[in-house]
Amino acid sequence: MQKNIVIAIDGYSSCGKSTIARTLAKKLHFIYIDSGAMYRAVTLYFLRKDIALDDHDAIVSALADIHLNFHSRDYQSHITLNDEEVSEEIRQMPVSQLVSDVSAIREVRVEMVRQQQRMGRSKNIIMDGRDIGTVVFPNADLKLFMTADPKIRAERRFKELMLKGEQVTMEEIFENIAHRDFLDTTREESPLVRADDAIILDNTTIDQEQQLAFVLGYVTPLLLKEAN
Repeated sequence: MQKNIVIAIDGYSSCGKSTIARTLAKKLHFIYIDSGAMYRAVTLYFLRKDIALDDHDAIVSALADIHLNFHSRDYQSHITLNDEEVSEEIRQMPVSQLVSDVSAIREVRVEMVRQQQRMGRSKNIIMDGRDIGTVVFPNADLKLFMTADPKIRAERRFKELMLKGEQVTMEEIFENIAHRDFLDTTREESPLVRADDAIILDNTTIDQEQQLAFVLGYVTPLLLKEAN
């Protein structure tokens, strides 16, 4: 019997993890789960409820009231926070500035891993984030670790936000990315690290089409192996 296939994509912020994951999921007809969006949704909830990040009891209580799900529309993955569509709001700067701090909270990570694993009980999935290949799915069939030059990542993020009409500066974006990198790699709870068996994808100088070809070079043999 053919077993389920899990592809884990980890890496730094603004490296295009979700873009390659969505593209790959669409091409392979896999289910895409955006773990980063989940932490952003929790951050949005904390902001709305004025939850202090050092208030343990308030955090635990809030997490019990947070229910996240994904649905597909127009080949895009959309996230709901307690049945409310928040896919656009979670990408705004107030959330971006706080999400790494929220992600570093142990109780938040434990709850998100629980919800991620619940969502991942399907036939074939692709999930991207910071600790997918190390914590959520350590036995994933394929692990990728994405990276790129911080300046290139800031430029890409800046263009993305400008197209959405947000008023931000390149300096703000670069500082935000540097801050998130520091927090992601130094936090005590599930820090961003490359799994020993993860394949590195540095997309500093390659476009999306080249990235997809690179990944398919590893995915295609895997699919053929599982089909036999």
